[in-house]
Amino acid sequence: MKRRTLLTVMAAAGFMTGTRAGLAQADLLPSWNDGPARHALLDFIARTTTVGGRDWIPVPERIACFDNDGTLWTEQPVYFQVAFALDRVKALASRHPEWRTQEPFRSVLADDRAALAALGVNAMIEVIAATHTGMTTEDFTRTVVEWLATARHPRFKRPYTDLVYQPMLELLALLRAHQFKTFIVSGGGLEFMRPWTERVYGIPPEQVVGSSGVTKFELRPDGTPVLMKEAKVEFIDDGPGKPVGIDRFIGRRPVLAFGNSDGDQQMLEWTAAGSGARFMGLVHHTDGVREYAYDRPSPVGQLDKAWDEALRRGWTIVDMKNDWKVIYPFELK
Repeated sequence: MKRRTLLTVMAAAGFMTGTRAGLAQADLLPSWNDGPARHALLDFIARTTTVGGRDWIPVPERIACFDNDGTLWTEQPVYFQVAFALDRVKALASRHPEWRTQEPFRSVLADDRAALAALGVNAMIEVIAATHTGMTTEDFTRTVVEWLATARHPRFKRPYTDLVYQPMLELLALLRAHQFKTFIVSGGGLEFMRPWTERVYGIPPEQVVGSSGVTKFELRPDGTPVLMKEAKVEFIDDGPGKPVGIDRFIGRRPVLAFGNSDGDQQMLEWTAAGSGARFMGLVHHTDGVREYAYDRPSPVGQLDKAWDEALRRGWTIVDMKNDWKVIYPFELK
């Protein structure tokens, strides 16, 4: 007997509120408002996991890739890894008295965000290098975990890992229930994300693709092997780097991809170029009351060219204000 999907079983059991399997199940994606985005997702999952259907996708090919910043958790007012780096400068300042007069560290220690921004992207690269290297990978992991346990978002006054999107957690879980393999493909640092993604998203570290620096194997005098983080960039997993990272580290083209900014455009294009059923989605930040509202002019998470392409090609755009009943898990309590 052919195995049926969860959606098919629910339809047979009478749980459907729509006229077609996958369109309006009351108990699926409960934090999503009933509308085109939710319908498109449920319909795609139903079509691609129904054995014998025209759009059926074999289980090994069910690869779903998600950007992280702005797609799975909040990214304003600065990317959370940037907030981590800035806090690390302050934590390490006592070891570096020269930072009091040396840019960009002087501006960081003075909390002068305008001056830091004026220094440009190279200044932030210098801050990242100073706070993310010269230590073992295990020491860096421990530092990330400790920071996440104590740091609080400046607006919401909650741990950063509280600011994940409840509707996207539901989508990840639903995809995995239908034997999709979920990956993070992010411009963020690989080693910054891996310590917590399994606990927060259910995505294990081996399914996280991100930007990375060079690591070097060393034997300490006592014979202990370690991996040291060096101040050299190995791979940037953003923009055109995302399809490259997918090919290099996953080895299969995704059938579903979700992003929220121009940095995700090439990942969505790469997904769309495959044969068979495909789903390309963008989260549009439209809710300035519950989260943030921004798109084309934003210095963080700019959505401009990718938005135009999504409209032109008929990709699914999720309007945060109108499509999501709640944004964060703590709103459910």
